[in-house]
Amino acid sequence: MIRPFVPDDWPAIYPFFSRVVAAGDSYAYPDGLSSNEAEAVWVARPPGATVVAVDTPSPGVPSAAGAGVIGTATMGPVRPGRGAHIATASFMVSPEQRGRGAGRALGEHVVDWARRSGYRGIQFNAVVETNTAAVALWRSLGFEILATVPGAFDHREHGPVGLHVMFLDLAR
Repeated sequence: MIRPFVPDDWPAIYPFFSRVVAAGDSYAYPDGLSSNEAEAVWVARPPGATVVAVDTPSPGVPSAAGAGVIGTATMGPVRPGRGAHIATASFMVSPEQRGRGAGRALGEHVVDWARRSGYRGIQFNAVVETNTAAVALWRSLGFEILATVPGAFDHREHGPVGLHVMFLDLAR
């Protein structure tokens, strides 16, 4: 289930946010961000939005904020002003929860959100080329690789690797 982020979700997100960033294989955020610093870079302000993927609660059992959060996405315009008709987004799934469909559900949600919000496309500026699961997911949702910036990401294990610029045309 995908639902809007509420501030009480952050304590469930920050631990996996920190692990994903520390892994050094998919995000260029600085290591060691405090909870407040990480929240400031992750949680979108309007006109953007942040959502969470949660384990589906049992029928009739309400889900408390933060309970069962297994992933998150943040989305909004790629640039202000004359670039505001193109969306961008970032995604994280708890490493322990990968392979359960949360990334796909978040990706589909973001594509639907961008369409409903009137964006003409979605641009990802920094998909690490060695993050093959993410590249495959975005391609399966219709994104294409427009370019790869050689050596633009300092991968913790592989050293300098390329960053893909990926795009989904929503105007077609």
